[in-house]
Amino acid sequence: MEVTGLSAPTVNVFISSSLNSFRSQKRYNRSLTVAEFKCKLQLVVGSPASCMELDLYGPDDKFYCKLDQDDALLGSYPVDDGCRIHVIDHSGARLGEYEDMSKVEKYEISQEAYEQRQNSIRSFLKRNKLGRFNEEERAQQEAENSQRLIEEEAQASTIPVGSRCEVRAAGQPPRRGTVMYVGLTDFKPGHWIGVRYDEPLGKNDGSVNGKRYFECQAKYGAFVKPSVVTVGDFPEEDYGLDEM
Repeated sequence: MEVTGLSAPTVNVFISSSLNSFRSQKRYNRSLTVAEFKCKLQLVVGSPASCMELDLYGPDDKFYCKLDQDDALLGSYPVDDGCRIHVIDHSGARLGEYEDMSKVEKYEISQEAYEQRQNSIRSFLKRNKLGRFNEEERAQQEAENSQRLIEEEAQASTIPVGSRCEVRAAGQPPRRGTVMYVGLTDFKPGHWIGVRYDEPLGKNDGSVNGKRYFECQAKYGAFVKPSVVTVGDFPEEDYGLDEM
């Protein structure tokens, strides 16, 4: 096969290996020797450079030649964009051996040993009284959450089940419906108002995560905070959703 000179300093090639099933696309400098190129391939395929045999395939996946001269430049071979270089491993490793993460030894440390470290994230948070180690901030957050729950409960107590209502949530048009549920839920903390809308403008059928709170058709149900619900004489409106 005739080897022609190529002017581009770098080349984009696909790398495959006898040790795994995936391919990766990489860019390399043509001025690398084959020996230097093998060293870089170690980080890609996991094979030792001394145990590599390199086969060159064209963009059409047709075999071109072997890259078998370690002191030759990569650019001295007909390596062009889109070619594939297949690494044949002779180290004795098995196919997929470097893909099975269950065999990788994992570093573990006990809670006691981690507590004694001075350069850990936990010690940094403790020294600077940040996050859960800021007792004052945590107490303030708990007080704010408690106050929010009290306010929500007070608002919810003024919204009777069965009453007509209008929901005005930020960024959404007003929606009318009937109050079907008032109280706590399992899916999120706080007090919630379950509404059956007059039209399919909701997100559920009165159930969330498999637990039912009220009955309605799919897409007619929604849960909103008491602060966005107004109870009153709100007759049904025709949203025109049934028009073709």
